[in-house]
Amino acid sequence: DKLDRALECQASVATARRDPVLLIPGTTLNPGVQFSWNWERALSALGWPRCTLALPDDGMADIQVAGEYVVHAIRAVHDLSGRTVDIVGHSQGGMVPRWALRFWPDTRTMVDDLVGLSPSNHGTVDANAVCLPGCAPAFWQQRRGSDFLGALNSGQETFAGIDYSVVYTRLDEVVVPNLGPAASSKLSGGGGEITNVAVQEVCPLNVSEHLAVGTFDNTAYELAIDALDHPGPADPGWVGSGPCRRLLMPGVNKLTFALDFGRLLTHVARVVATYPHAREEPALKCYATAAGCP
Repeated sequence: DKLDRALECQASVATARRDPVLLIPGTTLNPGVQFSWNWERALSALGWPRCTLALPDDGMADIQVAGEYVVHAIRAVHDLSGRTVDIVGHSQGGMVPRWALRFWPDTRTMVDDLVGLSPSNHGTVDANAVCLPGCAPAFWQQRRGSDFLGALNSGQETFAGIDYSVVYTRLDEVVVPNLGPAASSKLSGGGGEITNVAVQEVCPLNVSEHLAVGTFDNTAYELAIDALDHPGPADPGWVGSGPCRRLLMPGVNKLTFALDFGRLLTHVARVVATYPHAREEPALKCYATAAGCP
């Protein structure tokens, strides 16, 4: 019941003529706070069917459990639509689908595109400092060098048949460091088709930070849409410099933007301040260990 309640789909998903889009929010966020005023409106304007997934406790709990929610969502959306699923996720929401794909192999044939918007694929040194006195389970797991990330990135980072588009910002203050050849969001290896692109590669003067990339940045949006609307991952050359002339992505109301983004910031601050701290990283589930399950 919890898995079912966390997933919300438009009625049009059942009769979809194109792959439905599954939106997954980042740590401290939920679909209403993150996507209702931008991505949901933009996809509706395009006429693309969509679903949203709420991660447990606004993405602050054990990400291994969040991964099970993603597994259920992929299977459910695939069954409902009869089509492969396109996933767009921000921060943890762009990383946690990889946990599903890594440890539930049946989901790999159900996903066409995975678009990560500043995903925490290799963690952040910010969490290493934040967690010294204790922190939320999801923060522990997104630390650089965590057991969780070691398991996630073991073996291979991508899988054949799936297009991976990683869109990030070099000015990221949450997923750190996110610049240079070893940018934390970047993916490499495995059998998937991969594009890693910083918004500054398309628009050199772009000053978007972590939350902007996942909520209103037009360059990130255009790269994501390119990935979803054409075979293969995002192609920066196809997008060109056109997105640079517009700050806000489609769907964002200029008149209410400050209020909408302010609500998001308030929500993030409240969740961070009130969520209980854990003293250590959650133990890996047996299926994610070298020993395996009994």
